[in-house]
Amino acid sequence: MMPLKYLRDSLAYKLIFAVGLTVLATALLFAFFIISYEKNKAMETITAEASRLSTTILLGTHYAMMLNARDDINQIIQNIARQEEIKNIRIFNKAGEIHFSNTTNEVGRVTNIKDEACYVCHKTSPPLETLELDQRKRIIPSRDGYRLMGMISPIYNAPGCARSCHFHPADKKVLGALDLVVSLEQTDRQIAFYEKGLLFFALCLFLVCAAIIGLLVLRFVNQPIQKLIRGTRQISKGVYGRIDGIRNGEFRQLADAVNHMAEEIDLKQTVLNEQRKEYQQLFEMVPCLITVQNKNFELLQYNHEFAELFHPKKGDYCFHAYKRRSTPCEPCPMKETFKDGKSHHGEQKNINKDGELSYWALRTAPIKNRGGEITAVMEISVDITQIRLLEKEVKKSEEKYRAIFNNIPNPLFVLEKENLNIIDCNASVKTVYGFQKSDILHQKFDMFFDPALRADSMEKIKACRSINTVRQVGKDGKIIFADIHVSPSQYLDARVLLVSATDITKRLVAEQQLIQAGKMATLGEMATGIAHELNQPLSVIKSASNYLMRKIKASEAVPAAIMATMAEEMDGQVDRASKIINHMREFGRKSDVIREKTQVNTALTKAFDIFRQQLKLRQIDVIQHLDPDLPLVMADENRLEQVFINLLINARDAIEAKMEEKTEAKTGKKTDAKMEECAEKTLEPHEIKKQIFLTTRTENGQVIVEIEDTGTGIPAPVQEKIFEPFFTTKDAGKGTGLGLSISYGIVKDYGGDITVTRGRHGGGALFILTFPPVSGPRPEKTLKKNH
Repeated sequence: MMPLKYLRDSLAYKLIFAVGLTVLATALLFAFFIISYEKNKAMETITAEASRLSTTILLGTHYAMMLNARDDINQIIQNIARQEEIKNIRIFNKAGEIHFSNTTNEVGRVTNIKDEACYVCHKTSPPLETLELDQRKRIIPSRDGYRLMGMISPIYNAPGCARSCHFHPADKKVLGALDLVVSLEQTDRQIAFYEKGLLFFALCLFLVCAAIIGLLVLRFVNQPIQKLIRGTRQISKGVYGRIDGIRNGEFRQLADAVNHMAEEIDLKQTVLNEQRKEYQQLFEMVPCLITVQNKNFELLQYNHEFAELFHPKKGDYCFHAYKRRSTPCEPCPMKETFKDGKSHHGEQKNINKDGELSYWALRTAPIKNRGGEITAVMEISVDITQIRLLEKEVKKSEEKYRAIFNNIPNPLFVLEKENLNIIDCNASVKTVYGFQKSDILHQKFDMFFDPALRADSMEKIKACRSINTVRQVGKDGKIIFADIHVSPSQYLDARVLLVSATDITKRLVAEQQLIQAGKMATLGEMATGIAHELNQPLSVIKSASNYLMRKIKASEAVPAAIMATMAEEMDGQVDRASKIINHMREFGRKSDVIREKTQVNTALTKAFDIFRQQLKLRQIDVIQHLDPDLPLVMADENRLEQVFINLLINARDAIEAKMEEKTEAKTGKKTDAKMEECAEKTLEPHEIKKQIFLTTRTENGQVIVEIEDTGTGIPAPVQEKIFEPFFTTKDAGKGTGLGLSISYGIVKDYGGDITVTRGRHGGGALFILTFPPVSGPRPEKTLKKNH
């Protein structure tokens, strides 16, 4: 049987009760209005009938009153009072005395003027003369439980009354009153019947409506709700079936919503189960140790990795499983997490089953219930044994490389990439520069550079470009020449520049000495030509002085015009000799290792001026094609002149050697090898031209200098060795083998390049020199020429 509380709490009961109560209240309200209406209507009817009856009695007794026939009046009153509904008929005079009544014992009694029947008129002074119908009636309770209604009607002094009756003067308007009392028993019974009928109707209506509503609610509300309840309970149990059997309507929409919700929950539950399975697999297969422990450090849960490594037993403790200890480890991150609820980390070491020391890094995390209380702690441990071993190896390696770093003979600097501050340096810095490490740490690296070269040098270092033969300043102003090499690197997780400085000061001194020796050798080779160059102005001066001596000895006068001409010629020859001597002195001086903006055409022209007269006497033509807009290069003009002089000497000697071959061919003294060589060159002796070509131009952003001769040329196998020190193709005693080697070194020092190939005019040698202009980049590879 359905419990009363369940029935009281059910939606159907609430709907039936609420709707039924509403219907009942409506019916009762309707009955109230109907009964009220019927009561009012009945009272109005009875009042009107009582009023008419009172009027009828007054009319019936009027004539008897005119005649003062008291017996007739009594008889009329008695006859009328015999009607069942009429309880009492009285006629009062104006003093309240009952003159006539159907109850004889009332006649002559004087009523209190304050009684209800009289008071309605006498409540005001003077008394009212006219009354409304509602004011004339009164309801009187009876002993048998039914009501009585009294109707008071005034008796007016009619015109005939004053003439026929000497009791009432003519100015008296109201002579008395008729009081009619009728019974309302029948009316009250009818009203009671109506009330009971309407109440019964309301009750029946309530019951019928409640029954109908109950059936409708049970059919269209309760049953769908029960299906929805059963469906949702199935969903709560994890059974995601459909709710069917509900027709169209809001409950159908609700069922569809629940079905859709069930499908979504089923889908999400499936995904959740898959994720839970994945997390469980991750928990089991993750390559680290995971345990869940309570406050007593008892293992509540652990993953597969932990089980395989330590083989814990049920109810085992972490300190026993890890280290076979009987007490917790100290310090213990688990204990700290239980204490403050925060994550903690630590490191433990232990002897493993192989007898080797192992290291573990661990981290803890609290597990809380819904109330925020810590119920357990999860601990994750990672084997860091290999990391610790690698750290030891790295430390050894760092110590090893630190030793290498400090013992490298070349100074090494570690610079910040942005501002080039010195972060670290090796011990060789003190050896080369004279500074202690503490003196230069966190200083700018440009402190070692000449102020004029700092800006350009720092830009090259930031761009990781090497700098060759740069002048630097050490402690106490010590001048050092070095080659700087830069490479990007990492230092303490920061991007830095590793700068290596190679001290080339001694090498440059040796090269200077070698270059100076080469100059002296060149001057030696040039001695004959220079003597001839100086002999010409001396001969002119000698001839002029002899002429003057003869004139003086013969006491002959020298014409002024001739004297002026001879003096001018002698002065010009002296200037010519001085220029040759000064040029030789400048060329022969020991030049410094400097770089400045230099015009290649100027150095080439100076070199040619030394040999101009020699080449002219040897009938060697020099064809010049010099670009007047040639860019400047960073070099030393004196050194470039030495390079060009060496190449001009080689060109001169090659042309003379070819002329000797031609002479030998004419005299028949030429060897078979030389004849074959001449045949290979496909040149007939009479076709040989004695020419040197000097050309300067720009090509691909580079300054090009070409020196070509029509001499013997350089065979291809020899071209690869031509720039090696002490290598020469000249006969013994005619060359040292240093000229081209020195020239090669000078050109390379200035960032240039020098190559040799077969000439374009007559098959001689063609030397091609390439220099980067002042504003242009350094060449990355040798400029290729078509042979």
